[in-house]
Amino acid sequence: MTAYETYRAIRKNMEMTIAGKGDVIDLVIISLFCGGHILIEDVPGTGKTMIARSLAASMDGEYKRIQFTPDLLPSDVTGINYFNMKESEFRFMRGPVFTNILLADEINRATPKTQAGLLECMEEHTATVDGTTYPLADPFMVIATQNPLESMGTYPLPEAQLDRFLIKTAVGYPDLGSAVEILRRFGESRGVKSGAPSVTVADVRSAMAETAKVYCHEDLLEYIVRIVEMTRKMPGVVLGASPRAALSLLMVAKGFAIVGGRNYVLPDDVKAAAVPVLNHRLILTSSEMLRKHSAERIVCEALSKTPVPTETVFDGRA
Repeated sequence: MTAYETYRAIRKNMEMTIAGKGDVIDLVIISLFCGGHILIEDVPGTGKTMIARSLAASMDGEYKRIQFTPDLLPSDVTGINYFNMKESEFRFMRGPVFTNILLADEINRATPKTQAGLLECMEEHTATVDGTTYPLADPFMVIATQNPLESMGTYPLPEAQLDRFLIKTAVGYPDLGSAVEILRRFGESRGVKSGAPSVTVADVRSAMAETAKVYCHEDLLEYIVRIVEMTRKMPGVVLGASPRAALSLLMVAKGFAIVGGRNYVLPDDVKAAAVPVLNHRLILTSSEMLRKHSAERIVCEALSKTPVPTETVFDGRA
C-alpha cells in the first residue's frame, strides 16, 4: 500500500464520524505521516476529541487518553516504579504514554511540571523514569486539545512545549450542510461509533518512510528558509520562527505532497503548510497578541513578501 493509498483509507474512515472537516483531517494524517504531534485549539463541542478517536480507530494500533487536570502528576503520564512485595523487587508500571496514539485532552489544565513530562516523550520518543530510559511505540503521536476561552484552572503552554507540536490548528464550526449531516448521522444514537481499522501500523510506518523520501528541489529549500527568515523581520514579532520550524515546514510540505498524490514538493505545498506550522511558533508583542488571528496574518504577510520560485522543474527532472 502506497502512502497515498494509506492516506485515502484513513481519511475515508475518519469521514464516517467527522463531517465537513476534510482540511483538519488532512492535517492530522499529515502530522502522523511526518512523525509529529498536533495541537487542536477550539471551543467545546466542535469535535476535537472525536478527531483523535476516529484516527485511532482507523488504524490497528494502540490508543490511550489522558484527561489533564491540575492535580495530574508526571508519573501519571510516564509511569512509576513500584515495589512488588510478592517477588521482593521493583517493577515498572507503564503509563498511558506507551501507546501509538495519545490523546492529551485539555492539555492546558495540567501544571507546567506535568506538561514538561511530555517534552522528552514528544521530542525523543522515549520516557525516562528513575534514571531508566524506555523507548515509546513506533509510531507515536500526541493529539492535544485545549479550550482557548477558559482561564480558570488553566496553565498556558510554554514556548518550548508549543514548539514540540508540528502543527497547530482549529476545527471551527461546521457549515450548514455539514451541521445537518451531523444531525442526520448521529441524531438517533447516544454515542458516535467509529468503523473498523482500515490500515495497519505497518502501513503507517511505510507511509512515514515514503513521506520522508519525498523530493524537494534546492530552490524550494531556499524558499522555506526565506519564509522563516521573513517571520523574524515582520513588525510586531518579538521572536520569529527557528531553524526547527524550517525543518517542520519542510516535513509538512512533504506531507501535503503525499496528500496531493505526488512524490515531489511544489510551492503550493509550502504555502499550505506555512500557517499551521508557523503560527504557534511566533512570539508577538503584547499589542499584537490582542489582535484576533494576529499570528496567522503575520505568516500570510511573510508569505506574500517572499519571492516564489517559478522557473524550476520541481519534480527533479532535468
